[in-house]
Amino acid sequence: MEEKNRLKNLGINVKSERLRRNISQEKLAELTNISRNSISLIETGKINPTILKMIDIANVLGVELSTLIKGI
Repeated sequence: MEEKNRLKNLGINVKSERLRRNISQEKLAELTNISRNSISLIETGKINPTILKMIDIANVLGVELSTLIKGI
């Protein structure tokens, strides 16, 4: 799978889990110490986040990292 599509799928997974928990991008950014702009770029597949950032996001969302990387 092309990298662009993989990042897009990752972003869809992050956004889906965030919305499922009714957490805003701003709140997720605050809880993960990642800028809101970076959260937006992750969710739209425009940047490739580090594994450490993904672990932080998974922890805040209360999901396993495997949930966020499913299908990529």
